[in-house]
Amino acid sequence: MTELQEPNSGATPLLEARGLSKDYGDTRALDSLDLAIAPGEVYCLLGPNGAGKTTTINLFLGFVAPSAGQALVSGLNVSTHDRESKRRLAYIPEQVMLYRNLSGIENLEYFAALGGQGSLGRERLVEILVEAGLDGKAAGRRVSTYSKGMRQKVGIAIAIAKKADALLLDEPTSGLDPTASNEFSALVERLRNRGVGVLMATHDLFRAKDTGTRVGIMHYGRLVTELSTAEIGHADLERIYLEHVRDNGASP
Repeated sequence: MTELQEPNSGATPLLEARGLSKDYGDTRALDSLDLAIAPGEVYCLLGPNGAGKTTTINLFLGFVAPSAGQALVSGLNVSTHDRESKRRLAYIPEQVMLYRNLSGIENLEYFAALGGQGSLGRERLVEILVEAGLDGKAAGRRVSTYSKGMRQKVGIAIAIAKKADALLLDEPTSGLDPTASNEFSALVERLRNRGVGVLMATHDLFRAKDTGTRVGIMHYGRLVTELSTAEIGHADLERIYLEHVRDNGASP
């Protein structure tokens, strides 16, 4: 097993798991996870279905309660500071849930207000959507006419408007064409450069290598190895991944 890497030294973790575990009946979905993500890090969780990636994200979001351990957001225990921790997070699932009959502007206005940002004004809302990569001409159209890539950009715009400290992504590039996937990665890079901490669950080894600063490989609910993307190539990552998941016939 590869030695686990430490996060950026001296930085206060935006996301931290301490002995974090989750049981569903007799099944342990997550087993004693220790993880810390500092400002400006993009941490990619890799692993086959059922490895514990989505469970990890759900625990940070407070969607489920841990069976043991703690999930911390900017030092706040999610179990005891649910509302405060959610204010510091933005979440983009595989399918971004927006109000289809509202426009991009109206969706952003609504979710920004929910995040405590108040009324930003139409001009500022359009600026944020354009900053997130959405064509300004599409901002006033109903979301029901948007492609998946456009909906993901609205999700990024919500994170920008909310001024989130940390961003949680669950298979965000699944189903996107190469151009849209590349654009999404560039947006994540922009947020990283602002000091946002990012945790991304993905099956996309190529995107993890190109977008992430660190990758962690999960198997049977355990974090089995952790790597710096600056120190490995695409072929190395694929080889190491397969070495860890081969025993159950899984593939990336």
